[in-house]
Amino acid sequence: MRLHYESIGEGSPLIILHGLFGSLENWRSMSRKLCRSFRVFSVDLRNHGGSPHSAEFNYALMAEDLKEFVHEHSLGSTHLLGHSMGGKVAMQFALTNPEYVDRLVVVDIAPRAYPPSHEDIFTLLISIRLERFSGRNDARHEIEKGISDRSVVEFLLKNIMTSPSGTLQWKMNLKGLRDNYHEIIAAPAWEGVYGKPALFIKGEKSDYIRPEDYGIIKKYFSKAELVSVPDAGHWVHAQGPEIFERMVRNFLSCSNES
Repeated sequence: MRLHYESIGEGSPLIILHGLFGSLENWRSMSRKLCRSFRVFSVDLRNHGGSPHSAEFNYALMAEDLKEFVHEHSLGSTHLLGHSMGGKVAMQFALTNPEYVDRLVVVDIAPRAYPPSHEDIFTLLISIRLERFSGRNDARHEIEKGISDRSVVEFLLKNIMTSPSGTLQWKMNLKGLRDNYHEIIAAPAWEGVYGKPALFIKGEKSDYIRPEDYGIIKKYFSKAELVSVPDAGHWVHAQGPEIFERMVRNFLSCSNES
């Protein structure tokens, strides 16, 4: 599967993977900052953004997609950063293809199962008939009926595009994501250890990474370091961008100095 992507900057390659319902658009601002030191590849995972849709959706497949991407662009060893669901993809890829990952950054996710917490969003979005709307404001009003958090509403609106016929449609494959939601939240069935440096970044106000998760993190990532961004929630890179950028840049730059 050929993944949609954007590339910016020069230097050592850095691949960025978004989370569920996200796309590379969510990382453009941070990519523009990091591209001063790295050649940044922001990638849309399958069933998201501009990448192809598929009825099959799990971490093993997404890791294979990423391996094809690395080969296609002749990247060799690369830095890899993943947020939330993208963080699980990054972890899977690092464990199965350690020779391709120089340093790993995982943002606000742990290698464990998570409780289902997106059913209401799936139900709401699937109920919305975008083709009936004349513009994005109509879609906004429908989404706001079920979601009060403005930042979440804006995040979801980024998934709407205009079709060639002029009607609105979802960029993401909502049905494919919902049908495979059990795969997204499941505990990973991994083997082996990634023995290179890994940085796990959590939001101080987020509970996606808990103190008791550090043991399972170290089980798979023996050189893992855990840091926290003050006053940030799950969208760490958007809520604490300056601190986040400094943490990532300092961690990845150590590779160039060694």
